[in-house]
Amino acid sequence: MLKKGSKLYSILTGSCPKCHEESMYKNTNPYALSQLFKMHERCSHCGTKYKIEPSFFYGSMYVSYGVGIAFAVAAFVISYLFLATSLKTAFIAIVGTLVVFMPVIIRLSRNIWINFFIKYDSSAAKSKAVLEHEMK
Repeated sequence: MLKKGSKLYSILTGSCPKCHEESMYKNTNPYALSQLFKMHERCSHCGTKYKIEPSFFYGSMYVSYGVGIAFAVAAFVISYLFLATSLKTAFIAIVGTLVVFMPVIIRLSRNIWINFFIKYDSSAAKSKAVLEHEMK
């Protein structure tokens, strides 16, 4: 299920959507808040440019809304239905979940957004390995 070559692999790991060989982010930890939005310009493996056009990742805000709703619904279901808390406590659980998972939601949204536009290319994944082997 989580093999290189699948969209899900690229989305969950934050790896290059074209070759899946390197992380798009300078710091893979989303909770390093000062570096949350810092991305490499290009993939060092296949050369894919991540910021396709100026303000490209503004579109990920639309995806972020849907991902945030999914997290909020999950928090509600867990707190209200499974733990049988009051509505007020369930609301607090939703807000707390959204605040705590905000960096993860932002990264997931960016990963989903770029994967809408760039497809996996198995030849790009092999290209650097072949070049390195030829140079030896």
